Amino acid sequence: MERILVIGGGIAGTATALALHKAGFDVVVHEAHPDTAEDIGAFLTLASNGMRALAQLGASDAVTSIGFPLRSLRLLDDRGSEVAHAPMGEADDALLRYRCLRRGELNAALQAEAVRRRIRIVHGARLVSFENGPHQVSARFADGSVATGDLLIGADGVNSTLRRSIAPGVEPVSAGQRVFYGYTRSAPVAEETGHITMVRGSNVSFGYAVSPDRETYWFARVATEALPAEELSDPDPSRRRELLVALLRADATPAADIVAASTDGIMATNATEIPPGTPWHSGRTLIIGDAAHAASPATGQGASMALEDAVVLAKSLRDAPDAERAFALYEACRRPRVEHNITVSGQISRGTRTPPRTGSAPTPTPQRPGDDALIAQLDWDTDLRTVSGEDGSGATADRSAS
Repeated sequence: MERILVIGGGIAGTATALALHKAGFDVVVHEAHPDTAEDIGAFLTLASNGMRALAQLGASDAVTSIGFPLRSLRLLDDRGSEVAHAPMGEADDALLRYRCLRRGELNAALQAEAVRRRIRIVHGARLVSFENGPHQVSARFADGSVATGDLLIGADGVNSTLRRSIAPGVEPVSAGQRVFYGYTRSAPVAEETGHITMVRGSNVSFGYAVSPDRETYWFARVATEALPAEELSDPDPSRRRELLVALLRADATPAADIVAASTDGIMATNATEIPPGTPWHSGRTLIIGDAAHAASPATGQGASMALEDAVVLAKSLRDAPDAERAFALYEACRRPRVEHNITVSGQISRGTRTPPRTGSAPTPTPQRPGDDALIAQLDWDTDLRTVSGEDGSGATADRSAS
């Protein structure tokens, strides 16, 4: 394999390009948006596992220069009383500490790092079709141009063009929640930075964090039917703000006042997920990130899982003897972990997995398959076949000889 084409220059695609480049592959990214898209999207948190993946790519500095760290999580009940305050992730390690940042800033930082490493990113390249050949794969774009490579990696998001060909009929489904995001510099909260506060409201799941320059980042998840397309595209935040404030006023927490103080754009989206079991590859083409395994945002793991994908895919292609066995190795490592995340996050969004309303500490998300092996899988210097138990042919290695 000499050249790998990546479709999508978002978090998953650009991180994958960084990983493939580090593994020695010639990689080109094709992004539909005409620039870095730094103004697109709300904010997110990168968990310690995502920060670990970035460290293996040598991209920590690019990301820790933006956003702010989160060391702990506060939990409030619907009366505004603190019921727990506990460390998050690997809070004592500055490199692996949770980080809160705007999605667009993360995307721009990763793209800038790719450019610094002389990885080619082609903007304004919207994929319309692809064709698997016996020795190469070709991608055709809306402007009529065609690119060829040895492999095609689809990181083109939840509405993936590639997935529609690899898994016809598979579309994202509603996880039963509307999700809202916003920012304000005039919220009536007097809190220190460095932690995120989660509010277990009676009608709304709410969370907020205060940046070092006193800007409050917040999100709200409301269990209800999906927003229609016309409401999603409406730039006027007033109706969204009124809806949320009315729901949040039922509780004695800071949430309603935070939303009321958000006079600029309030973003809205529907919580969606890709059904587990969706095929991920066909011939020389593979989908990753949200294109393959989008989950509702309840666990906050979407970006971190995409960063894990990037490292594990690059190591699979580096360590396996051919693409077919590399894709099998990648799926063996990733599918149990990411599909568990889809299930748990969906259960939280739908209210079928509800944490207790009192207690001495926040209820942790149940361990995902692969948590105990993740460090070894992400370690750049280890052979993925060895740490995954695969012998390179897709079969589990016999360990008895050792």
